[in-house]
Amino acid sequence: MNSLNSACCGFSDSSISRRHLLKVGGMGLLGLTMPALLEAEAISKAAKIKARAKSVIFLYQFGGPSHIDMFDMKPNAPEGIRGPHKPIASSADGITVSEHLPRVAKIMDKVTLIRSMHHTMKNHNSASYYALTGHAPPVDDIRLRDSLELFPAYGSVVDRLAPITGEMPTSVAFPYVIRDGSVTPGQHASFLGKVHDPFLVTQDPSSPSFALPELSLPAHVSYERLEQRRELQKVIDAQSRLLETSATARGLDEYYDKALAMLHSARLRKAFDLSEEPAKLRDAYGRNTYGQSCLLARRLVEAGTKFVTVYFSGNIGGQSTTEGGWDTHGFNNTRMYPIIEKYHLPLTNQTLPTFLEDLDSRGLLESTLVVWMGEFGRTPKINQNISRDHWPDCYTVLLAGGGVKRGFVYGASDKSGAYPAENPVRPDDLAATIFYLLGIDPHTEVRALADRPVLIANGKPVMGVIA
Repeated sequence: MNSLNSACCGFSDSSISRRHLLKVGGMGLLGLTMPALLEAEAISKAAKIKARAKSVIFLYQFGGPSHIDMFDMKPNAPEGIRGPHKPIASSADGITVSEHLPRVAKIMDKVTLIRSMHHTMKNHNSASYYALTGHAPPVDDIRLRDSLELFPAYGSVVDRLAPITGEMPTSVAFPYVIRDGSVTPGQHASFLGKVHDPFLVTQDPSSPSFALPELSLPAHVSYERLEQRRELQKVIDAQSRLLETSATARGLDEYYDKALAMLHSARLRKAFDLSEEPAKLRDAYGRNTYGQSCLLARRLVEAGTKFVTVYFSGNIGGQSTTEGGWDTHGFNNTRMYPIIEKYHLPLTNQTLPTFLEDLDSRGLLESTLVVWMGEFGRTPKINQNISRDHWPDCYTVLLAGGGVKRGFVYGASDKSGAYPAENPVRPDDLAATIFYLLGIDPHTEVRALADRPVLIANGKPVMGVIA
């Protein structure tokens, strides 16, 4: 599988024979696999919603950051709950954050905190699927596997209902495919069809050799020659009548057109060229994978991309001070606080403020919704390893820009940070809010497998966070 295929497709459809792949040129044109497009039916004709955000940058904190040690501290809780870190005042009246986030404290006047997020999924893959799609999984099981019966990623829904025109991709995701054992569901277009998959890049933007081979033509193949092959492809498809008999083949037609547009896009190449940024700004973001990924997200939004997903880590992590996600149980004789003090908190303290300040200074924050969240929080009670375990019953999400209030807290947790005390919010409601801010009716209907009508979000927009 070549780089363009892995970037745009996600995974192959094993139900399509090699003979059919060869027949439609799937193995001949860039080695692209057959996408499975299930055409969506007519959407609801509800009154048009005013779009407050032109784009979304979704900063996904895989592993589950501790709300009680960052944005919802409980200094008056008993020892064993409150944690060893002290709260400090921020630029927003009444909002405190961890003493290990002094730069984050200075940008709290730009954000909204939802401190009453909650659900019941205790495993990473099921909770992450919920976070990435806004739909509860059928089971809370560590063995939850990707399936076309599960819902698509936010960016894929946006690409289906409100795609941008031109050469830029509507949705981009990087720099990992996240997994906890198996690949975490909710990272692609699922039943909407692979033509709506996010443009996936799995290279490290901080690497000196960072480039996009998926945007490069094979040796000795010009763009004009590729277009000629594309026209020949259409003739073969028409003669074989596959396009009339196979929804998957019809999806391939659109997919090829999209791939060709990206291959020829100087604008997209330019957006991915981080060398155009001043060295001082790249240093400010952090010369690391996450920092440079956030910078790349800003450049993509600036170039017109509508939905960008940045994954903090490709794995749940939690046992290393140099890489990995937020899953800090204290396993294998490790301890949560030394780990997050050396890695997660400094990385967040450097990148998040730089990112929001950069967006704001360029006039982009007003039209760009930033979502900073994990799949759940951590237990209020510190465990025997002096660490914290999974806790979906209450956690915090940070929002900024894109039509949300500044320096604001919505909802509240109880005195120990264990359960919502007021205005509880589910991932379903957050999903509805994201779509609403983009001007998309969150109760728009699409068609799932077997032509089953489903809503893109089952929750209600949290109107209290909207400016």
